[in-house]
Amino acid sequence: MKLLFLLRRSLAAIAVAAPLAHAAETTVLRVGDQNYYNVRASVEASGVLEGAPYTVGWKHFQSAAPVAEALEAGAVDLGFLGDSGFIFLAAKGAPVKLIGVSQQNPETIALLVPKDSTAKTIEDLKGKKVAYWPGAWSQQLTLRALEKAGLPQDYVEFVKLMPIDAAAAFPQGSIDAFPVWEPYISQQTLFSGARPLLTAKGLMPGLSSIAANAEAIEPKRTAIADFLGRLQKARAWVEANKEDYADLWAKKANLDQAVSRNWIGHANMTVGPVDEQAARDYQETADFLVETGALKQKIDTSSIIDT
Repeated sequence: MKLLFLLRRSLAAIAVAAPLAHAAETTVLRVGDQNYYNVRASVEASGVLEGAPYTVGWKHFQSAAPVAEALEAGAVDLGFLGDSGFIFLAAKGAPVKLIGVSQQNPETIALLVPKDSTAKTIEDLKGKKVAYWPGAWSQQLTLRALEKAGLPQDYVEFVKLMPIDAAAAFPQGSIDAFPVWEPYISQQTLFSGARPLLTAKGLMPGLSSIAANAEAIEPKRTAIADFLGRLQKARAWVEANKEDYADLWAKKANLDQAVSRNWIGHANMTVGPVDEQAARDYQETADFLVETGALKQKIDTSSIIDT
């Protein structure tokens, strides 16, 4: 009788422990997001994560630099940042791989000048203060524009500023030009009258990197692949529900509704694999960064791609 009692108690303990053990084994995908990509907002608004066999631990960052740091340190499994930012990170030997790309309207990357600026072309910015952040699109856009115009890199005075700091300095006249992306472009054009001197169109691919910490890929490969598929569906949902999503995003990000609607209305973000064209674009961007001296050593980008 005592043996039967002990057996029943053991079976009951196993029954209670089983779901707990299962819960403990649930994969957690740590994703580094930033305002430009609004990944979390898009997947939550679209509901695409419903039924996912893993949980997502979101980490929010203000710009690409801290995303890169988190990827290098293994604090996140996935992170979203620009193409040049990823290339700089990989070139320094960080354990990262390019696992997907995000594309958007190239006019969501632009070099802004104040409304009262007399500048019409990049040639008019001689000796002017231009904001930039190492490895970010702001640096790449300005360097490509100078190269296309046949001008040296020191034609302008580069001022190292994080985008959020540059956004505050620009209306005050502390800098003369502000190369940046959304939502900063919509904020500056709508509220301070700033205008684009040029955009990324015809200058740079403007690809965004979906990067993974290399050590997370094998143990979480199935979850990562599933997440990317759901993100594709989320982007398609946003395109079909632009105004509704823009209004929701405005509340979440504490943005003015006009800013959000202007940005989302023409962003046209898509997500896809690293196809042959994207792979070529990354190699060309890396080569460009070496040619301009921004990147010190040549890098074979095929070695940092996991399709």
